[in-house]
Amino acid sequence: MPKPASPSTPSARPSRRRARAARTVTAGLVLLGVASYVAYDHLTGVRGVRRPGCTVTTEAGSLTLEPQQAANASTIAAVATSRGLPERALTIALATSMQESALRNLDHGDRDSVGLFQQRPSQGWGTAAQIMDPVYASNEFFDGLVKIRGYSRLPLTEAAQKVQKSGFPLAYAKHEGDAALLAAALTGRRPGALNCVTPVTPVTPVAAGEASGGDPAKVRARLLREFGSRVVPRITETSAGAGDEAARDAENAAAGGRPDRRTVSVASAAAGSGGRGDGLRQGWVLAHWAVAHAGELKVEKVSFGDREWSARTSDRGWTALSGVGRPAAGDVRITVAQ
Repeated sequence: MPKPASPSTPSARPSRRRARAARTVTAGLVLLGVASYVAYDHLTGVRGVRRPGCTVTTEAGSLTLEPQQAANASTIAAVATSRGLPERALTIALATSMQESALRNLDHGDRDSVGLFQQRPSQGWGTAAQIMDPVYASNEFFDGLVKIRGYSRLPLTEAAQKVQKSGFPLAYAKHEGDAALLAAALTGRRPGALNCVTPVTPVTPVAAGEASGGDPAKVRARLLREFGSRVVPRITETSAGAGDEAARDAENAAAGGRPDRRTVSVASAAAGSGGRGDGLRQGWVLAHWAVAHAGELKVEKVSFGDREWSARTSDRGWTALSGVGRPAAGDVRITVAQ
């Protein structure tokens, strides 16, 4: 019987090399698998659904928000826009809400405090039901702010405190940077700075009998309620997508179908209301608002100028839009899902 080769003999060395090579390959495959899972999980979440969330990115920095926080912030901004208030007013309001409720519409708080600004019914802010309405609560905050003489030149903590009468007035200061970053996007001063990633599939199943798509009438109603007719003087419902909408509607009718009216087109400025720069900035106010509310309103696409946001590819942010697919000049086009 031949003597087994010792580890130091030439016949054993190739086996050892093969074993090391196999272990190296195995380890590499494991690492690759882990890296792939981490990347996949980052984009999709543990259930195979892309994690929803919003980001604001400018040269001054970035900010991450939950969808509900972005939606509430955009509603505060819409109310500020409807009142013609400056960006500083919005920054003060956002910093206040960040401190009081983390931009969440809370139904509880200290004593009887509720809502985005934790306003108290017992202190004359309105009923709890009224305060839980973000539009009402925002108007109440701005009503108090505009009564302060020279509020835009005051330190943010001082201006916020004069409205809120908080027990911790200095706490507002820590949110000023993030609030200013968010305000720059929501006032349209930083075009395309706000992006929201939406899930590829609904996170919660659609209840029996409930429509799975969006409703353009709801989009119209929300726009008018939050911005007012002065800011959005013209809202029309048109066919979804780009191209010759009238021709496509005629083709649908000839085939026995109905016009696919899933798109709301909003004029970014009233005729003769200002220069091109005003309309451009106002358009981005509306476009960012639509993206921030995309989850709850089931928005599929938002288009303005030469940029478009799509729920299907929302992880890519705003993308370039060809000339054929662009909305009419000055219009923001909001298309809801089917």
